[in-house]
Amino acid sequence: MGGGQQPAAAASGQVGQPGAERYIGARRVTLVGAVINVVLATLKVVLGVVGHSAALVADGVHSFSDLVSDAVVLYAAKLGSEHADERHPYGHARIETVATVAVGGLLMLVAAGIAWDAVTRMFHPERLLHPTWLTLAAALLSVLAKEALFHYTMRVARRLRSNLLRANAWHHRSDAISSVVVVVGIGGALAGLDYLDAVAAVLVGLMIAKAGWDLAAHSIVELVDTGLEPERLEEIRNAILEVEGVGSLHMLRTRRMGAEALVDVHILVDPTISVSEGHQLSEKVRWHLIRNVEEVADVTVHIDPEDDEVAAPSMHLPLREPMVAMLRATWAGLAHADAIEEITLHYLDGQVEVELLLPLDLAGGSVGAARAVGAALAAAAETLEEVRCVRVHYH
Repeated sequence: MGGGQQPAAAASGQVGQPGAERYIGARRVTLVGAVINVVLATLKVVLGVVGHSAALVADGVHSFSDLVSDAVVLYAAKLGSEHADERHPYGHARIETVATVAVGGLLMLVAAGIAWDAVTRMFHPERLLHPTWLTLAAALLSVLAKEALFHYTMRVARRLRSNLLRANAWHHRSDAISSVVVVVGIGGALAGLDYLDAVAAVLVGLMIAKAGWDLAAHSIVELVDTGLEPERLEEIRNAILEVEGVGSLHMLRTRRMGAEALVDVHILVDPTISVSEGHQLSEKVRWHLIRNVEEVADVTVHIDPEDDEVAAPSMHLPLREPMVAMLRATWAGLAHADAIEEITLHYLDGQVEVELLLPLDLAGGSVGAARAVGAALAAAAETLEEVRCVRVHYH
């Protein structure tokens, strides 16, 4: 019982950013980054070759890797913005997650290549390069440009709540930090310590590898359906308990789906309420969470009349039709058994509690006689081992 028929639709329609708006925002910031990366990468590689700086060439290659990640971001953002369909009932948001893993893997591959080349040069001093002042100016320009791009991309990522854009923002930051290392390496080489340029290239490689690992690991955690952080779970738990009629909850499960989170929960309610009231409670819980917890896009609520983690199971009990047949068999031959107007069954703690509705004017209209009939029906039904008790109501 509960909500959750169209999770992705709820995510794109009622909460967060609509898919189209997310894609437009991601595309704009990514294209800006791509243009800057083209200019910086070209500048650093050309000046690194002309100015004899392995560290600056490595930094340029790093910037070119940003172009690949930009392309991945654009493609993934477009696919991830599509609505749910028959084959993807939860939407396509995890395409962004897979793409983030790819960006992280790309960073690690680039890092390995950069570090290998630099270490090789350090073991062959005759291959060490001697950078010029022009390369130092290019490295400083890169630091300023990439740091500005980091802040711009991160601001958009927070607004759209996009982990993929956050990944790309940190890719820009790693490029800015690597350029700082390049500045130090080139500065040292210009001061006469030729090996510092190669050392800087190795450090750039290690920094790139660390950034790639962090991004890939975070997204892999999402792909294996790791739950939300403990503080977010507590916030969700408190929000559910705010809904009137919810006694307690258990089996609270969460998982991320791109920028959103999906929630499954069992709530304990009064076992005697109607099916429609239980459904109403589940819908209240669903919408209360969606409106008050930022990440939550959809909630599936299971209604429990008892705590099924501690109560005896009731799976062995017969369903309504055979149960009612068993009850009527015990009433065969009893007076006024055919006057029963309603039979309500409550499956609780491994047994059935039965409620009967009888007219008060049966047995000649005598209240005492009507109650005697009810008592006889109850006594007969309670001979069944499946029945815990019988409550008789009159009207």
